[in-house]
Amino acid sequence: MDKTMHAEMPGLSAVAEQAAMATFATEAGAASLAEPSWFNDIYLLAPVGYFVLAFDTTILQMNVVGADLLGLARANPERATLRQFVAPRFLDDFDHFLRRAVNSTEPAQCDLQLLRGRNQQGFPVTLRASADSSGQGVRVVLEPAEGKLAALERSEERFRRIVHNAEEGIWEIDAAARTSFVNPKMAQMLGYTIEEMLDQPLIAFMDEEGRAILERNIARRQQGLAERHEFKFIRKDGAELWATLATNPIFDADGSYRGALALVSDITASRASAELVWQQANFDALTALPNRHMFQDRLNQELKKARREGLLLALLFIDLDGFKEVNDTLGHAHGDGLLVEAARRIGLCVRGADTVARLGGDEFTVILSGLEQASGVDRIAQSIVTQLARPFALGVAQRSISASIGIALYPSDAATPEELLHVADQAMYAAKQDGRNRYSYFTPDLQLAAQARQQVTLDLRSALPLQQFELHYQPIVNLRTGKIERAEALLRWRHPQRGLLAPAEFLPFAESGGMMLQIGDWVFRQAAQQARQWQDELGKGFQVSINQSAAQLRGDTALYVEWLRHTASLGLAPRSLVLEITENVLMDGAARAAERLRDLREMGLQVALDNFGTGYSSLSHLKHFGIDLLKLDRSFIQYLANDSGDLAMCEALIAMAHRLGLRVVAEGVETAAQSGLLAMAGCDYAQGYVFAGALPAGELTALAQRGLLLH
Repeated sequence: MDKTMHAEMPGLSAVAEQAAMATFATEAGAASLAEPSWFNDIYLLAPVGYFVLAFDTTILQMNVVGADLLGLARANPERATLRQFVAPRFLDDFDHFLRRAVNSTEPAQCDLQLLRGRNQQGFPVTLRASADSSGQGVRVVLEPAEGKLAALERSEERFRRIVHNAEEGIWEIDAAARTSFVNPKMAQMLGYTIEEMLDQPLIAFMDEEGRAILERNIARRQQGLAERHEFKFIRKDGAELWATLATNPIFDADGSYRGALALVSDITASRASAELVWQQANFDALTALPNRHMFQDRLNQELKKARREGLLLALLFIDLDGFKEVNDTLGHAHGDGLLVEAARRIGLCVRGADTVARLGGDEFTVILSGLEQASGVDRIAQSIVTQLARPFALGVAQRSISASIGIALYPSDAATPEELLHVADQAMYAAKQDGRNRYSYFTPDLQLAAQARQQVTLDLRSALPLQQFELHYQPIVNLRTGKIERAEALLRWRHPQRGLLAPAEFLPFAESGGMMLQIGDWVFRQAAQQARQWQDELGKGFQVSINQSAAQLRGDTALYVEWLRHTASLGLAPRSLVLEITENVLMDGAARAAERLRDLREMGLQVALDNFGTGYSSLSHLKHFGIDLLKLDRSFIQYLANDSGDLAMCEALIAMAHRLGLRVVAEGVETAAQSGLLAMAGCDYAQGYVFAGALPAGELTALAQRGLLLH
């Protein structure tokens, strides 16, 4: 444990600490331990030992403090039991304590003495335990009686000894290849803090090639062979770090593999010249995209991976319509500029793991790999068509072109790289024959389905001018007063043939069609006017929440300036409007997101993090991103009335959020019992069907004026 983490621990309030202890000590379900990303803040930062034990007291899981207190590796490769650390004269007390925890619905508590290290030095502790709701284990909180941060001296000594003598990065991993220790030099090389790297898998900092090399050499390390390899790591800012790892395996006294220790040296500079030669052989000099040679290699590799993992792969063959005329009339320099901009626009439409290549001339390809189903392919294809149809600024002139795209799927259309490229080329010519500025599947049935989805995009373009959009509002209730003080604006499309449509049925097409900014602007202005009306009718503090997409958050700041002018014209304070974003939006370009959110807060707009607990952000990030409200996902609330583990989790998250100065809204509240438990847990607000679903503005006004009647 490094000094920074050590220093932060005393800052936890008593309330947060108790909530964190309750989270671990009560039932939360064994399945929830498989992916505890939202739980890491409580788990790592609490100044007490956390343990999950099997019924024979084998330690299945422990946190950093718990491992240091017992002098064990956190992965516990020796399968040590907690009982073996109990002083002999306290064994009967310990056994009785565990029996009470297992056979009672209430947590058990016991004071006894544990032994540590070879000299079996004893130290007094307080243990609290409760049975896990899975029925397969026991959760234990261990707190040294002499102080919460006692018994950490040995890790501090190790930290100082290694850090003060190392001129290179030092990286220790456990038997599962997860980070158990890094020195400041190593964290600095990758651009992370030490806390961000702890307990993360080594492969989290590597690209696909590095992961493959690592997996191939696991057996060598476990056989006790020292290694030296060159790896490409990905820094936090996305830059590449080339390094050599001199790795030595670590074994315990019984010869069991416990992990490895690596000395890491930065060789990025020495790789630069070799990289340049490789770049010229594999990448297009004009657009910097993979060339035909690299494309064929990538397609080969991705097909092998798709075959091995049983996944789908899509190949998009893109030909620019009208490019020859631009080249002939404006010259090759402007033609080259158009190709560069076209390559950039195509890249904006695909995922980071996908491959965009230039085969030559005005022909491009896209490899969409790792697909579980084909339904998302046409969204990307339509997005490319839309992006390439926008005018290109070429010097003083502006020219418009279009794109014809052919789509072929593995394994349904072809089984080899050559066949897949051939049928994608055929599908591209079919798109040209159908009128260009479109995409076509090689398979007729898929093409018919794609045409139906394209029709939705066409219909969307007329929805705004024909005033087919509506806003409905779901009330958000103050749990202390029982009054409706907020509302979330929810977009609806009254389609002339299909009726009232929810956002999931049309927003993906709005995003791929480049209409999100237009629609988002309409939503904001309508919601602002409604907020102004509700403040006049229901009270000056009434707030309206508006969902924000990734496209809106990446948009021009001028858009938000216009919004502020609109609110000012209405006599509406900016804080009356809350912009809701999801964790995925938050993590999509984290640095840009943080900068934009800080700008919004400076403008006076408030920001809420929606569906917290379903993505990858953590409590420690919330202050960094400038969040005002935390919206707990409905998965935390679903079994709240009859699951004390979920209640303890909610209490812990609410306490930690309040400690960070955030207010908390619980989503998906469906019963009065859930509402009451959340109120007792200190939750500020709640929304859900127990109060009302999404309502037209007039119905919400009437509901707020007559008061709620829980059912």
